[in-house]
Amino acid sequence: MRLKNILFLAIFFLTVTNIYCQKTKVKISGMVLTADGKPAEGVSVALKGTTYAALTNEKGEYVINAKPGNYILALSYIGFKSKETKISLGQSNITMGSMIIEEEMATLNVVEVKGKSVVEQVRQQAYNVTAIDAKKLHNSSMDIGQVLDRVTGVRVKETGGVGSNISVSLNGFTGNQIKFFVDGLPMDNFGSSFQLNNIPINFADRIEIYKGVVPIWLGGDALGGAVNIISKSSPRTYLDASYSIGSFNTHKTNINTGYTSKSGFAIQLNAFQNYSDNNYWVNVDVADLDTGVYTPMRVRRFHDTYHNETAVFNIGVMGKKYADQLLVGITLGQNKADIQTGNRMYDVYGGRLRKGNIVQPTLKYIKKNLFTDGLDVQVSGRYNLGEERSIDTTSYRYNWLGVATYTGRGYEVSRRDFSYKNNNGVFSGNVTYGFNEKHSLSLNNMTNTFSRKGVDALDPENESNKQPQITNKSVTGLGYRYDANEKWSNTIFAKNYHQYSHATELLDGEYIDKKGSIDKLGYGLASTYFILPNLQIKGSYEKAYRLPDNNELFGDIEFLTSNPNLKPESSDNINISGSYSFNVNESNHFNVDVNYTYRNAKDFIRWLLFPVSFNGVQPQQAVNTRDVTNRGIEAEIRYSYKNFFNIGGNITYQNLRNNTKVEPGKTEPSPYYNERIPNMPYLFGNANASFVINNIGKQKNTLTFGYNLLYVKEFYLRWPGQGSADSKSYVPEQYAHSADIVYQMAKGKYNIALECYNLGDNILYDNFSLQKPSRSFTLKFRYFFNRDISISK
Repeated sequence: MRLKNILFLAIFFLTVTNIYCQKTKVKISGMVLTADGKPAEGVSVALKGTTYAALTNEKGEYVINAKPGNYILALSYIGFKSKETKISLGQSNITMGSMIIEEEMATLNVVEVKGKSVVEQVRQQAYNVTAIDAKKLHNSSMDIGQVLDRVTGVRVKETGGVGSNISVSLNGFTGNQIKFFVDGLPMDNFGSSFQLNNIPINFADRIEIYKGVVPIWLGGDALGGAVNIISKSSPRTYLDASYSIGSFNTHKTNINTGYTSKSGFAIQLNAFQNYSDNNYWVNVDVADLDTGVYTPMRVRRFHDTYHNETAVFNIGVMGKKYADQLLVGITLGQNKADIQTGNRMYDVYGGRLRKGNIVQPTLKYIKKNLFTDGLDVQVSGRYNLGEERSIDTTSYRYNWLGVATYTGRGYEVSRRDFSYKNNNGVFSGNVTYGFNEKHSLSLNNMTNTFSRKGVDALDPENESNKQPQITNKSVTGLGYRYDANEKWSNTIFAKNYHQYSHATELLDGEYIDKKGSIDKLGYGLASTYFILPNLQIKGSYEKAYRLPDNNELFGDIEFLTSNPNLKPESSDNINISGSYSFNVNESNHFNVDVNYTYRNAKDFIRWLLFPVSFNGVQPQQAVNTRDVTNRGIEAEIRYSYKNFFNIGGNITYQNLRNNTKVEPGKTEPSPYYNERIPNMPYLFGNANASFVINNIGKQKNTLTFGYNLLYVKEFYLRWPGQGSADSKSYVPEQYAHSADIVYQMAKGKYNIALECYNLGDNILYDNFSLQKPSRSFTLKFRYFFNRDISISK
């Protein structure tokens, strides 16, 4: 608390001092539109000959604070004619109204418009952040998980095909150490019907990946980074509809539509569906159920069907004086997944399955300049009333040919028909006050509630299912930002972490109450400086904490067992990065990004096989490893020729080591000291290229050819220093090729895409022994219409 008070006083002192030293300035505001009346995003608006400047947002709006005087207001945007207007600033704020910029017709066919979009503005924050413009991928059939797998420093591991279990690692941290958000709210309470690998890329407008330090306004208790999926929310009337059909009887549908009236009334619907038999080819040892003899074969999976249907509906108002957005809504969804294997492919199931649904009311309120200029407020919340269900009731044993033999046991792993509700809510409030263009304060609070209740229909009196499983978590952050000038920006912040948990532990046949309370204080800073307009360096540090997740504390009924004694993780995170973009000439453009990461984690949480097996199957349990360090480097380089050809690649190396000299509860030196953390990729990367042919078949039609290569170096399943080389289990080196052809008609109104994944039909693994899909093809059809709306307030 003493450190927290010191930080608060330091922030307050700096703020007051700097405000006092500032001379009075007035505000210039306005809007920039294209000739067809659409908002022009990323236009540079500057007072010529000064450092007073701004970029227009997605609504075409800008705000500049400047001292009184006479100026020339200049608009500039690549591919458009520059525009200048004389203005005179007195002591009062002025509104310029709407200004029109016209396309430079002489260069329209050869110049790629590259104003600073929202995506580029995100990338230039002081944080180590990667931003993906999802709109460029909307013709693809990829889900959001597949898109993330192509980002530097990110590795996505799936246990199988469509709808399978997924885990994301980011700079050496994985699973719950990475937090996922949708429009700034955590995905913790979405349930199985709304996960990264069943959300189509068309759901997102952009995706932001924060590595290490996470901004205060995002909130939460991320240890090693966060992913924020941002949907399009500006006033518009639109329809984005697509359908794809692919190998293994895979069908995906997405309808993203909305209407906004000129009075501000808005209604939005984003509905999507995924279905797949997932009957791809695998190489396995097939057991003869009579003799027990195993024979290597290539067979199809036979019990892995998956489907989900989800709809996100919102209604409210936008662009009003009292609210930029005020939306209430509901998310409804369901899924059903057959379970083909356990944690190893020698476990073959033909009757197990899981189901889930989501019933989640939502609220979102956003208002900039509430009551006074510079005061921005955002409040949002969700509460999931959905249910999860696990079923294992068959009396047969199966082999990989789908042949069954009667066992009479009534189960394959553990007889159950268990249903449970997590009663999970998440609520967020964020307030930012900008005193002027240099100084601002932010306050954020994120609160999560969780109370699991369940019952086994086959054993309703089971005492273990009646035990309390409750957590309440709150993370509060305070941050101060100082933008010294257009080149140099700094942020310092502090976070208070609190968690209450209530569970029980079975000791000597009796359930003992386990109540716990955690309070921790984290802090950090981030800074960026532009040495040149196109050469940026960044540095950031955070003392971060991550509170144990509900599945880590209580298990998930299927493959995870409980551990109510888990401690919170902590880590010292350091990032140093640089970005440089340059043109050799007007046609050839290069961009280079390099990032160094250092992580020193205490009480690191890892999943290990539980030492006691149940019915021949070993579940996993979360445990604390006392000290883990990671020193890593990642780099990306891209080259583009005009707007016709683009090629690039990235590589990530992470040296994740066990730094515990003496294991907890031991006295002798640890045999695993300084060894690489097992079951974690440490060298991986992507390479990709695309080539565009314009005006093919008809004016404004384009044909694009794309290619992507994913590489992952082999890594050991267990501690690499233990055992002989030929006895160690490992995930082999991976090369995954994919290619696509996209034909866009009428400036992207009509689109057809043909894609091939695992082009070489290689045997691919993300996890030991669990084979990913063989070669597959997908054909996608998409229709897109959009009209931006100007709202009368």
